[in-house]
Amino acid sequence: MQRPLSQDRPLSGVTVLDLTHVLSGPFCTMILADMGARVIKVERPGEGDEARGFGPFMQTSQGASSGYFFSVNRGKESIALDLKNEQDRDILERMLAQTDVLVENFKPGAMDRLGLGWETLSSQYPQLVMCSVSGFGQTGPYRSLPAYDLVVQAMGGIISLTGPEGGPPVRVGTSVGDLCAGLYAAIGILAALHERVRTGRGSYVDIAMLDVQAAMLENAVARYQVDGKVPGPVGLRHPTVSPFGAFRAKDGALTIAVGSDAMFEQLCRSLGWPEGGRDPRYCTNAGRTEHLAELTAEMERQLQAATVDEWLVRLRADGIPCGPVNDIAQVLRDPQLRARDMFVDLPVEGDRSMTVVGTPLRFVGRAAPEYRPAPRLDQHRDALIAEFGANNNEERSAA
Repeated sequence: MQRPLSQDRPLSGVTVLDLTHVLSGPFCTMILADMGARVIKVERPGEGDEARGFGPFMQTSQGASSGYFFSVNRGKESIALDLKNEQDRDILERMLAQTDVLVENFKPGAMDRLGLGWETLSSQYPQLVMCSVSGFGQTGPYRSLPAYDLVVQAMGGIISLTGPEGGPPVRVGTSVGDLCAGLYAAIGILAALHERVRTGRGSYVDIAMLDVQAAMLENAVARYQVDGKVPGPVGLRHPTVSPFGAFRAKDGALTIAVGSDAMFEQLCRSLGWPEGGRDPRYCTNAGRTEHLAELTAEMERQLQAATVDEWLVRLRADGIPCGPVNDIAQVLRDPQLRARDMFVDLPVEGDRSMTVVGTPLRFVGRAAPEYRPAPRLDQHRDALIAEFGANNNEERSAA
């Protein structure tokens, strides 16, 4: 008999105070929420997170609602607090006394000016884990400079590697500067929580978006040092492995990724071109990379014999890594992603819902998260104030 799935999540019982905005921080705290943490989002009164003003917008009875905000703030509670207001600061401090993790992504120095810097908070709440996400980190000559995703993608070298071969630098199509920083922030927070079990004390995690972009450069740094050439964009192909890219079939393109000489020989047989595996130009990866233009032309001549779907069936049966080049509509219909429950419909208003991408984290023996939609601004104020010991009516009148 199959054991019932546990409803607990790995971070059940962990409370996160979320002072973040826009993308890098909210993405981090959404990851924590998906793993079971309680995330309380603290927003500015009246306006809230700036991302509430970013499109695309969904029309509701209360006006336009940001799909951007909705997509990265699920599973959180919201309270609007003015951190310079004495009464609101009291609410925040009451929450901090029962908080495990504080996450913020203001410019460096802002938390210190609010009296909420690490030295102050760690002395008052020694078990607190704090994580700051910023463009350039809490130290260094760029510390005080503003940054957005585009800026760190450019400075970190990612866009110099992206785009068609011989073409101009191209921004990566998603905000990898923000998203990867959020991922590293979540990793750092988990490490700090683990360390707290051993030491009894929290610690401070300092995440810089530029640092993370440098960490994402993969083998480009090594290639530059080995051959002395500054790497540039190479389109869809891999800079050192061939064939590894997109190739045209009868009705479109498919990706094929070959990682060994034996696999290349099998690819040639699958394409009905066994002599290709014996061609001295293509017998090694170095040779295939050197003669990639000729190899690509020959492969595409063979691929013209069938459609993308037909080739996918044939190549997959022969163990060749390959796939279609999907657009977003096709991704949303992908049967593998659907089977993995990667898309979740969350209610917006009434019978209207919006599909969001769920968490890719799977924990065997545990039930999937109970996803909740992103909160309205200040939606949970009354409940939170009641819980943390302040009187709502007094706070409202004092404000």
